[in-house]
Amino acid sequence: MSEITKVVVDAMGGDNAPEQLVKGAVEAVNRRADIKVILTGDKEKIGTILASENYPTDKIEVVHTSEVIGTAESPVAAIRGKKDSSLVVAMGLVKNGEADALVTAGNTGAVLVGSQLVVGRIKGVERAPLAVLLPTAKGLSLLLDCGANVDARSSHLVQFAQMGSIYMEHIMGVKNPTVGIVNNGAEEEKGNALVKETFPLLRECKEINFVGSVEAREIPAGAVDVMVCEAFVGNVILKLTEGVAKTLMDTIKKGLMSTTRSKIGAMLAKPALKKTLKTFDISEYGGAPLLGLRGLVVKTHGSAMAIEVANSIVQCMKFKEEKISERLAAAFKPENKES
Repeated sequence: MSEITKVVVDAMGGDNAPEQLVKGAVEAVNRRADIKVILTGDKEKIGTILASENYPTDKIEVVHTSEVIGTAESPVAAIRGKKDSSLVVAMGLVKNGEADALVTAGNTGAVLVGSQLVVGRIKGVERAPLAVLLPTAKGLSLLLDCGANVDARSSHLVQFAQMGSIYMEHIMGVKNPTVGIVNNGAEEEKGNALVKETFPLLRECKEINFVGSVEAREIPAGAVDVMVCEAFVGNVILKLTEGVAKTLMDTIKKGLMSTTRSKIGAMLAKPALKKTLKTFDISEYGGAPLLGLRGLVVKTHGSAMAIEVANSIVQCMKFKEEKISERLAAAFKPENKES
């Protein structure tokens, strides 16, 4: 039997907590026998939801917590002041090795602050970026940073490129993944001060396959495997991608239902169309891991439904199997950095 992967889920974090978080946990353990989920949060509320679900009861454990970090709370104050919150307790389980990974849809700022203060960064890692998989015409590309470091420096972006390359090679199976820096033009002299400073550093980095700049219009085509940028730009790209995908899907559905003829055509095309549209649904690929930590923390959308939560939980298995944290630790050892 495969080794069990223990994933702790912050059941009280997010817009749809605790119901969708709990249901996502149930779906994950029903999907995979080699997963155990620990739910942190209000035991009574979680128990009520679990009572109506069918699942192997030995695969889900509940750890009661008395506090919740809200979406509007100050991240630093919340992490320091609410030690018995579902998020902080969950992070403590990862830090102490009682869980292999954490999945949360909670307050993004609190997740980022708590990850640094509680879980901690790998020695040698300057900043931990959020990395998200974006569907493209060629498959999937990794975008980082998409939300953690809005004021990143050039040295941070170089590390993001290294971490992204390790992720794509060992999680997605892409050999020698191509890396591009998000820019407003293809030429090296284009870009803001950060991009201009970072470009030559990426070109000189022997650990990555840097191919130059990638413009926003090239992203949907899958121009590169790994896209690096600071979090302001990355978050705009992520939110725009999600918005365009939703608008296109809604517009296509509306057009197909507009006439009797189009409805007949929609019935015939439905299986192929459903399969195609599914590949462009970001929630199908789980959440965004915060790379460079001593343990795995995965951030899902605040509005995540059960399917995204389940996919995020299953996603953690591959991370553990491929020993990504260990690979990152080895890559950023001080002696490797000096050589």
